[in-house]
Amino acid sequence: MEQSPLPDMPLQLAPTTVQLIEAILFVAGKPVTITELARTLDLPPDAVEQALDELAAACMERGVRLQRDADRVQLVSAPEAAAVIERFLGAPPATRLSNAALEVLTIIAYRQPITRAQIEAIRGVDSSSVLRALLARDLIAEGGRLETAGRPILYVTTAGFLRQFGLSSLADLPPLDLSAPPS
Repeated sequence: MEQSPLPDMPLQLAPTTVQLIEAILFVAGKPVTITELARTLDLPPDAVEQALDELAAACMERGVRLQRDADRVQLVSAPEAAAVIERFLGAPPATRLSNAALEVLTIIAYRQPITRAQIEAIRGVDSSSVLRALLARDLIAEGGRLETAGRPILYVTTAGFLRQFGLSSLADLPPLDLSAPPS
């Protein structure tokens, strides 16, 4: 019996570097360093950086975003999808941050690394309970110690902070205009 010829199959194209990086980040489930990507793909880091820029641009039209934290990158859900994702996962709605917590978080984001005493000098009130709450929510972390008497803790924002506010990096923070009077 004669076999019928195979139907015309489209020619498989080799995946692009952008596609390979997207696939790696999708399965990684955690942040991956640029070095790890370069080593895995046998590419120079600058080629990986270029592909990451392309992937980040492509993701702006999707339900995922490329998030960077120093030399680590990962895929995260788009911040505008948060409410639907919470509903899908059955997660309780996130509690809002208090005005005091937002104030302290803003100070840390723009002045990091910063000590509790420096935060309190700016705010004029005790901030220890607010700092504990922000630490518990993984929005800030201890970023080291200041090399002075008492070696006070230096606070910095975390990758959780970037995710919470839909930022790819701290460079995405809006410029701080200190000349405008407070409203």
